[in-house]
Amino acid sequence: MAFDVIISGGRVLDGTGAPPYRADVAVSGDRVAAVGRLDGAEAASVIDANGRFVAPGFIDCHAHGDAAIFDPAVQLAALRQGVTTFVLGQDGLSFAPGSAATVAYAARYFAAVNGPLSGRSRTGGGPSGSSPSGRALSDGPHSNKPFSGGAPSDGAPSDGAPSDGAPSGGPPSGGAPSGGVFSDGALTVAELLQGYDRAVALNAAYLLPHGTIRYDVMGPSSGTPARDDLARMLTHVERGLSDGAVGLSSGLEYLPGRYASAEELAALCAPLAGLPYVTHMRAYGSRAGVGMSEVAEIAQRSGTAVHVSHLHGPADVLLPLVEEALAGGVDLTYDSYPYLRGNTILAMVVLPPEVPAAEPERALEMLASGELDAWWPGLAQTWPRLTISHAPGLEWAEGLGMVEAAERAGLAPHEFCRRLLIETRLEAGCVTARPDEGPEGEESVRRILRHPAQTGGSDGIYVGGHPHPRGFGAFARFLGRHVRELGDWTWEQATVHLSSHPARRFGLTDRGLLRRGFAADIVVIDPATVTDLATYETPRTPATGVSDVLVSGVPVLANGALTGKTPGRALRPN
Repeated sequence: MAFDVIISGGRVLDGTGAPPYRADVAVSGDRVAAVGRLDGAEAASVIDANGRFVAPGFIDCHAHGDAAIFDPAVQLAALRQGVTTFVLGQDGLSFAPGSAATVAYAARYFAAVNGPLSGRSRTGGGPSGSSPSGRALSDGPHSNKPFSGGAPSDGAPSDGAPSDGAPSGGPPSGGAPSGGVFSDGALTVAELLQGYDRAVALNAAYLLPHGTIRYDVMGPSSGTPARDDLARMLTHVERGLSDGAVGLSSGLEYLPGRYASAEELAALCAPLAGLPYVTHMRAYGSRAGVGMSEVAEIAQRSGTAVHVSHLHGPADVLLPLVEEALAGGVDLTYDSYPYLRGNTILAMVVLPPEVPAAEPERALEMLASGELDAWWPGLAQTWPRLTISHAPGLEWAEGLGMVEAAERAGLAPHEFCRRLLIETRLEAGCVTARPDEGPEGEESVRRILRHPAQTGGSDGIYVGGHPHPRGFGAFARFLGRHVRELGDWTWEQATVHLSSHPARRFGLTDRGLLRRGFAADIVVIDPATVTDLATYETPRTPATGVSDVLVSGVPVLANGALTGKTPGRALRPN
């Protein structure tokens, strides 16, 4: 029997937790056709995996690639780490479902996180002309190609797709989607998923964003939803699940999610039917008990499975809370990334709760006036922990600490921060250092990732000239540092945490394992060299050690370079 692809001579990590074993892997169409000794078998293409591991593609449980996934440099960054699927729609804010006003709000408020779906046209139209950071597209074969709603179903290459990576540490390249089913008006989950399907090299799964849904029904209101409001939100959830969403997400430190009660969220979880409620909790760090208590309440009220996003902070605080929830019968998982710093919108970090960031005009009025004069002195300990990641119009400040940027501008830190927020219209982003940086924090990261409830999530943000390196290195760092160097996982445990466990959690039951009949998302890993190269100084450097990747049976990475093929699927629960 002839196959399309045979990956020969490698050691298979099948995703079950079994030790690696010597086997060949054959692919026919988009499925794994055989795993075993295939001596004498023929194939149109053979990948020599001698000395390397062959594993199911990794699932990034928390990625902010909602717009950036269309950027070839972002696709390269993911594939070079073995990531074949992004779970999007995180933190309760993304582009669908919603009216034109809601889509515009989500794009504006979370621009420093998700980037904009700019220049969209329902009929195809021309190129967007800007990357997710809002800058001009970089020179390259994709920079002036219209996006027409998906590549051919056979995964044929897009015209002129790049064959190599983005330069290390430079400005972002690539662009947001520029056509297809996207429009400048309302957007449904079905339309968004259709836009991803076969248009990029990665798979995309999508969570229904609670904050987007709430805004679509109630606008920026901080009030409790009336019965009719709740019914309309439920209709959004039910329709979005029917369209193919893999769960419901919330962002309870963002707006308008911050205004939601546990009762509201539990009611919206009712239709999930085994799919998870995924939450950026109301509180983390030393106050994580508040957030975890609410997670448990929502789970108990609704009976739903829960997944906590980017669970970071002191392990001595967090892990007992996880164990308490599990002991109480809560079906709980979480994701974490192997770094001590975070990355988010600057406004969330520095503005007091009374500033209505969901109403930018009013927020900008407050910033421009003296209303916050009494607030700024309380942030003296915060300024040294902030690095500017995204500053449209003030790009010279990207990569600088807030204190250094303020000195260069001849201003006090709070004055420069206020200028930054006003001139970027609240779009500025920042990398934030944790108070426990150092050995104690590193030990917390290690303890949290070793827990069996953990899954891998980069929390990757690809916007701005100087983002956090986690989107470019988290999964390679899991493997190089935490498996090979530190032994926090075995290789087979890593594959469970990064592949099969996430696939189960999001209902992707034909992924996450190397098994006959499963989707052929497959990565080839050199255990001796896989490592992250992105740093806080040069955050856009792709990882090394993953040379070949198949998505739905199609080679998308060969010898470490993009092939230009776009077989990525919009994944729906099986």
